[in-house]
Amino acid sequence: MAVPKRKTSKSKRDKRRTHDKISGPELVECPECGEAKLPHHACLECGDYKGQNVLDKEED
Repeated sequence: MAVPKRKTSKSKRDKRRTHDKISGPELVECPECGEAKLPHHACLECGDYKGQNVLDKEED
């Protein structure tokens, strides 16, 4: 079994981990109402998806 000859320094370890961070979800603008929404999902504000109303939203 291979064993490291030297201890990996904190600097070397942290440089390797720079790309492991978690980013937030990517958001796109709804073409109907302009609110931020997840891509390929129905808009939660107006209920539209690809130009069709798929969610029933009650008007206040």
